[in-house]
Amino acid sequence: MHPNPASFLPFAIGLAQLAGQITQRSFRQSSLSRTAKSSSWDFVTEVDRASEAAIVAAIQAAYPDHHIVGEEGGGQGAPAEEAVLHWIIDPIDGTSNYAQGIPYYSISIALVDPQHNPLLGVVYAPALGELYAAALGSGATCNGQPIHVSAVESLRQAILITGFAYDRQTNPDHNGPQVNAFLPQVRDLRRFGSAALDLCYVAAGRADGFWERAINPWDVLAGALIVREANGRVTDYEGRQAPLPGPDGRILASNGLIHQAMQDTLHASYGG
Repeated sequence: MHPNPASFLPFAIGLAQLAGQITQRSFRQSSLSRTAKSSSWDFVTEVDRASEAAIVAAIQAAYPDHHIVGEEGGGQGAPAEEAVLHWIIDPIDGTSNYAQGIPYYSISIALVDPQHNPLLGVVYAPALGELYAAALGSGATCNGQPIHVSAVESLRQAILITGFAYDRQTNPDHNGPQVNAFLPQVRDLRRFGSAALDLCYVAAGRADGFWERAINPWDVLAGALIVREANGRVTDYEGRQAPLPGPDGRILASNGLIHQAMQDTLHASYGG
């Protein structure tokens, strides 16, 4: 039996704030270097690595029996098969924004069980001064104030957020047909560039829904819990709640009221 997830919240918030200090020190510096990963559109900066290293070192010092999965460093800490609790971290979600000097980026930290069910989530947007947090069964907050999903009941009233994968130049499943399917049905669409923060915008009622494919667990596990604790719904495109993200990294989040309509639109866009 693991401890109360809320008991880890101050520690996780401290981790996010530490990483935020590191990222903000180099934000908008012209000397920022980039290293390509899977493609010329997918890259990492030295600040991504420094942010993750600081988070990992702090977790290892405090909880040496926990496993850690980071976007840049992979599995670290205690062996995954032995650890009761796992940390899933993205040191900078929205690296392209960060490298361009766009303030819409975040640090995402989730605490999960071995089956990757989220127990705690923290998403910090240091350039925007917003820290979102949730523990299982305890509700969701932004800067310590409770947040709640919107009450929008139809797609026609809805603002939706989406994103595009790094393989969009070569993969025919590039989200274009899905955007075209939603566009005439909704109030408007947005593409901001940080899935973790996009989910928090749904949780806070700033947007009514979000969908994206080719997502990794470190992008969404913290934000997914924050949406759920704000009374929203998070599934894959087929409506399955776990594990997240779904097949091919698909995730769908909403205020709950428009979830079925979003799911139906996605299904139809694939020729269903």
